[in-house]
Amino acid sequence: MTMNRVCALTGAEFPLFAFSHCRDVVAAVSKAGGFGVLGATRFTPEQLEEELDWIDAHVDGAPYGVDVLVPEVVDPAVRTLADNRSRAQAIDPAFQGFVNSVLGDYGIAPEPGLKILPERMGITPENGLALMEVAFRHPIRLIANALGIAPAAMIAEGKRRGVPVAALVGAKEHAIRQAEAGVDIIVAQGTEAGGHCGEVSTLVLIPEVVRELARRGHDIPVLAAGGIMTGGQMAGMMAAGAQGAWTGSVWLATPEAETSEAFRDKMVAARSRDTVRSRSRTGKPARQLKTPWHAAWEDPQGPGTLPMPLMGMVSEPAFARIEREAAAGNDTARELVSYFVGQGVGLVEQVRSSRQVVQDFREEFLEAASGLAAAAGIE
Repeated sequence: MTMNRVCALTGAEFPLFAFSHCRDVVAAVSKAGGFGVLGATRFTPEQLEEELDWIDAHVDGAPYGVDVLVPEVVDPAVRTLADNRSRAQAIDPAFQGFVNSVLGDYGIAPEPGLKILPERMGITPENGLALMEVAFRHPIRLIANALGIAPAAMIAEGKRRGVPVAALVGAKEHAIRQAEAGVDIIVAQGTEAGGHCGEVSTLVLIPEVVRELARRGHDIPVLAAGGIMTGGQMAGMMAAGAQGAWTGSVWLATPEAETSEAFRDKMVAARSRDTVRSRSRTGKPARQLKTPWHAAWEDPQGPGTLPMPLMGMVSEPAFARIEREAAAGNDTARELVSYFVGQGVGLVEQVRSSRQVVQDFREEFLEAASGLAAAAGIE
């Protein structure tokens, strides 16, 4: 029997990859037979060291990976800003005033100045490379990069250590560039996905990428990403040529996730049309649960969004204020509670444990595969 290629590369028992910013989700998924991937961009290198030490101690030897962001393209307006203090100083105070105005409409008290992020935190090339160095000090079985071509240093170190390098893409031409750079796994992510995403549907993107890679002679496995919330969808994408699924939003509705109870409640109530692809959180197009925050930043009367990483320096403290107010009982503030989530949110019907999600994916996958064979008249 031919072994699934991404399972052979990573040691995963079942090719369900779970991207999460929460170490508890990563450990739970890997121990349940999937493959947890820790999103590292929310941490400083020192914090990531602590998170990975914890995973090493709690994953019971199961394989896991790390996802970093090393953006390939940096806006010229921020290229010369070397630290978070200089970046904060480059932001017009009018942006903080606009934030206070938006939040004030929902009963949240103003804050006079912009909070400065700790140094070595934020989505920049140098921060991403520092996080990569930390990741390689641990027994990871995968390292992934998004927002452009995986850096040469990551590919070289991955090959030296025998750690597969994955890269996220949103178009077939991006997949070819990654293949030519030397990555081991392509994660083809459709526009349905939460977080940073392109404009092509997952259903179109997967066969397009698989076909183009084969046409160009690149024998690289593909993981499908974007809107995948069930084992049936996973089976459909594998029927289209993928070797497994890369998922994110489904784990946000687990009790282990970093999300608040207020956000999980909103996920259960949300429809697939309740997300928006907006620059108002990171400075690059990212899909999130739609709230009045996004409408305010899209208003022509507003100040417009800032480039990455400056927009995140404005938005993240604001969302922290929103969450604190919502948790303290400000029901009006709950209207602004948001997070990165994909269109698959419309398929979330309840909060489930990470282990249960893995089990449900397995059962749904087998049922779908059997049903497909029966429908085709294959015994």
